[in-house]
Amino acid sequence: MRIIAGTARSMPLKTIPGQDTRPTTDRIKETLFNMIQMEVPGCVFLDLFSGSGGIALEAVSRGAKKAVLVENSRKAAACIQDNINFTKFNSFCDLKVMDALSALRTLERRYVFDIIYMDPPYQKGLELEALEYLKTSSLITEDTLIIIETGLDADISEYESGGYYAINRQKKYKTNQHVFLQKR
Repeated sequence: MRIIAGTARSMPLKTIPGQDTRPTTDRIKETLFNMIQMEVPGCVFLDLFSGSGGIALEAVSRGAKKAVLVENSRKAAACIQDNINFTKFNSFCDLKVMDALSALRTLERRYVFDIIYMDPPYQKGLELEALEYLKTSSLITEDTLIIIETGLDADISEYESGGYYAINRQKKYKTNQHVFLQKR
């Protein structure tokens, strides 16, 4: 795994061994960032369920002014910190070692995010909990782009239930997909 483009282009990133995280492949990451390339420069980026931090670090490399990375696993968070140190993005990154909902509460009134990326463990409903919290949060506006990485078998209609969010794009890959949402 590596940084694809920007100031840290081609820098290798660490991942934790085992099946605890699913690092987004370079190919999928490149496709994702090609789709959002105009929104990234100057943005404030939130990476929930960060894993190795590769998505947020890619955003910083491509010009995000700030990235908040949230990871519950201490082992994964140590890997993220190593990657932040290696890329020298310390002043651009804020790592929170806690569960997603606790992090969202902690971040309230400290940030307004332009892009929120979530890659939770599949089929556990963690993204639905985060979306529920964000409905009334000051962390997002109608312009905030929310991107959820999920399995191909996910019922993405749940993301629109209640009428708070609209799916404005979907990109399917061989084994997973990105769903792009915005607040209505």
